[in-house]
Amino acid sequence: MLLSIKTKLKLTSGQKTIMSKHAGISRFTYNWGLATWKSLYQDGYKPNKYLLKKFFNNEVKSELEWIKEKGICQKITQYAFDQLSAAFDRFFKGLGGYPKFKKKGQNDSFTIDAGGKPIPVGGVGVKLPTIGWVKTYEGLPHTTTTKLTISRIADDWYLAFAYEVETEFTPKIVDVVGVDLGVKELATLSTGVVFPNPRAYKKNIQKLKRLSKALARKSKGSNNRYKSRVKLAKHHARVSNIRKDALHKVTNYLCKNHAVIVIEDLNISGMMQNHKLAQSIADCGFYEFKRQLEYKCKKFGSKLVLADRWYPSSKTCSNCGSKKDSLLLSERVYSCEHCGHVMDRDLNAAINLSHCVAGVPPVVASGVSRRALA
Repeated sequence: MLLSIKTKLKLTSGQKTIMSKHAGISRFTYNWGLATWKSLYQDGYKPNKYLLKKFFNNEVKSELEWIKEKGICQKITQYAFDQLSAAFDRFFKGLGGYPKFKKKGQNDSFTIDAGGKPIPVGGVGVKLPTIGWVKTYEGLPHTTTTKLTISRIADDWYLAFAYEVETEFTPKIVDVVGVDLGVKELATLSTGVVFPNPRAYKKNIQKLKRLSKALARKSKGSNNRYKSRVKLAKHHARVSNIRKDALHKVTNYLCKNHAVIVIEDLNISGMMQNHKLAQSIADCGFYEFKRQLEYKCKKFGSKLVLADRWYPSSKTCSNCGSKKDSLLLSERVYSCEHCGHVMDRDLNAAINLSHCVAGVPPVVASGVSRRALA
């Protein structure tokens, strides 16, 4: 299976300048391609990336000497057109909006390769095509890759690439585990293990507000505004890293120690429509949790099961199977009216999910309407 890795680069000031030049050329190529695409489409033509590449290389690139500067990898312009074509594909399929022009300092990135040759990586140093050797803060696996993507986050540069790995089968302690995701606790397992929610954004929101207000007070184009923008971006990156670190720890524990993992197929976009809970839900990173489980299950030899989103795991008693008509969000303890069973609400839901080992709950598979279960 293919596994990607992203790590921070340890660059000198001169190397950071080279990276900025590459990102600038990639951004210029993308914006030129987008403007030309729109112009050709308005004139009645159907443009594509191959037509744009050919015209850019033969007519435009030859007149721009700064693109052919020594130490600049010429492959970045080709990948810029590929990214533009992928953006239009997503737009035509209804998966995204119309492509927008890129701005300097926002999501700066570029992709390079070695002309089809494999690029060796490993240790704390990587030899980039044309650019030369760069250092990393952590050791990389000794492998090869076909292309490398370098991006900037908060004035720091990161290297990302994909490489082939074999499935690492780990001994499983538990056969089946149900996982109930929530805002109060990030994940509650049917085994009784609870992972707390770090609430990275909520705990840092006051500092984010202060830094945002300080940025708004700076004059546009000034050095102080640039410094303030970097401070704000670094704090946003720190919040994101805290959230990702918590998710990686939970998903690693689940995939390494459990043979079958059952989670709810949550409608995240629908849940975000509740503006009273949208901030807290976004702070949990439910989509990222599911994404990590999908590839880590393949990596460690586990199986991921998605329970039907209409399955009433919170309303159903895990002891006798009876179902409540309604359950308020404020009711944190489940109390069954039929058998008298009392249990934590999240743990009760996790135990019910652990019974869904066939991909959908048995009651749904038997023909009961999904709406009737809601």
